[in-house]
Formats: sequence, C-alpha cells, structure tokens
Amino acid sequence: DAKVVFHLPAGIYRFSVNDLIDSHIFNAVLDRFIVKENDVPAEITLKHSKAGVLVIKEIYSGGCRKSPAEGTYQSDQYVIIHNNGSDVQYLDSLCFGTMIPYNATATNPFLIKGEDGAVALPDFIPIADAVWQFPGDGKTFPLNPGEDAVLCVRGAIDHAATYPLSVNLNKEDYFVLYDANLFPNKTYNPVPGPAIRQERILKCLIKTNPSINATMISIASPTVILYRAKGMSIEEFINSEDGIIPIPGATNGSKVLACPADWIIDAVEVFDGSSSSNQKRLSDDMDAGYATLSSTFNSLSLARRTDTEASEAEGFEVLMDTNNSSADFVELEKQSLRE
Repeated sequence: DAKVVFHLPAGIYRFSVNDLIDSHIFNAVLDRFIVKENDVPAEITLKHSKAGVLVIKEIYSGGCRKSPAEGTYQSDQYVIIHNNGSDVQYLDSLCFGTMIPYNATATNPFLIKGEDGAVALPDFIPIADAVWQFPGDGKTFPLNPGEDAVLCVRGAIDHAATYPLSVNLNKEDYFVLYDANLFPNKTYNPVPGPAIRQERILKCLIKTNPSINATMISIASPTVILYRAKGMSIEEFINSEDGIIPIPGATNGSKVLACPADWIIDAVEVFDGSSSSNQKRLSDDMDAGYATLSSTFNSLSLARRTDTEASEAEGFEVLMDTNNSSADFVELEKQSLRE
C-alpha cells in the first residue's frame, strides 16, 4: 500500500495513476471525485495489464470540411494498426469493432447496478453492429516490426480528389470494411477504388444491428477495439448460446457480440471534447484513460505518441503503450495520411 497527500481547493477531480514495469502495466482512475473543505480519503486500486504488440496507432473519425464547397464530410473514417513488437505479427483472423454505447455521452444500457446504487461495467465488451474479421490463412498478411496497416472504416476511395481537406484511401495495401449486401449505403460505403485488392476486404461474419445500412464508428467519441478469439473460432462463438446477446431496452432487435475481456488485443476510448457529459465505457485494465477529440469536421485525428527512447533502442518505430490513452495519445492538426 502507498499513501499520497494532495492539498486541493474544493471541486470535482479525476485522479489517474499508472506505472510501467517492463511490459507490465498498472493503472487506476477515480473519476468525478468530490473534494470539500475537510480532509477526504480516496482509495484507488491498481489494475494489472500487459502492453500489447498490435496496437491502434491512429483514429480518424471526425470528418472534415468540404471546403472550398460548403458543408461537412464524414465518409472518410480510417484506423491505423501498428506492430509495436520485435517479431512479425499476422493480421489474419484479427477482428475489428466498436462498442455500445457508440458515444461517450450516451446512456450505457449494459451498466450493472448494485443494491447499494453503485454501477459497474460488465465483464465483457458489447461489440456493436457487426463482427468484422481480417481474412487470410494464418500467414497471409504479415506485419513486420514497426510497420502499419491502414483500415478504411468508410470509403476506400480517393476522397481528397473531391475534398482537399480529406484523404486518399484508394491504396493497394489498404484494408476496408465493405459488404454491399449488408451495408448498401453508397454515400458512406462506396464501392472500393480500383487500387483496393479484393483479398483485403474484411469479412462481415454477422450483422447484429438491423437498423443501419452503413458501417460506422462514432464521429465525436468512438471506441476502437481489436480482438481475436481464443480457444475456439469466432464463428463458433457467434453460434454459441452466449455469443450474441440482445441490447437491454432495444426495440429494433439490435444485439451485440459479448466479447470476452481476455480476447481484447487493444482498445482505445475517445471522449467528446465539446461535452462535459462523457462516461467511461472501457474498464481501467483495457484503457485507464481516454483520448479527447476537441471538435469534429476539422480534419483532426488522434495518434499514439512515439516512444523515442525505445525506438532508438529497437531500430524501428515503437509507440507509447501504457493502456492509458490520456497519456498515450495526442491530437493531430490534420490526418497523418493527408498528402
């Protein structure tokens, strides 16, 4: 046990603690803690996790202006995945998703309420809308140490050709979420550009939200999650009794994949910088903090910081990974892929 004393004026505070020992990470967060005039004790329990190998390097979700035309644009979302380890990693069978609730400001239907009135997150991750999986036979898509893989969430086309403040996502080594039968909205999910290779289109194994016609992550405050099944195939889990479950209170038949927590490869939480009503959706051992997107439709992107010392020692780009996005991520003034 350890004790720290702070002398603070009255107010509402957020306390965050993190420590890194080799690849072992210890994190804890105490949010919305009220400090009054008298001494107030606060107990924080550290949670253990391990630094990942495949990590989320960048999240571009917030869209841009159509300048020089009027209006805003949001069909160009992408995520970059990075190999942060010293061995070759394979993207084959890796799954990508977001979770319920989509927005950090929304009510979480999966919160568990105790008899004392306290609420807690469930012991699984409710993956929203669909299960998307990288194709391959196990060693089809290698990612070398320090290399990146770009995944187009929406629109694997050259957006910048029409909107200069956007990006060109029509590149032969990019991956894309695309299924015209399940998600027929061509505004958000146009036919991939001619450079996109058929074998780099992720497989939609199941659609769980019947109300949507396009793929998406939240514009202002997404969660981005990489996961991989253990002990069984993801298809077997989908077909199991507890794999797909209804969303409490949903009236449209929407369901989620109840992803076990130990299947998570990496997860990042984003808060809406224009709101004071954000609530955590990921537990401290997955992401003890959050990256903040200050505004939407301004070409802003969230990127993981580079660990300069580790990069020099390893000879390739090593990114910060403390499982605390408040410390690991920084907001970029423009998308890293913008040419």
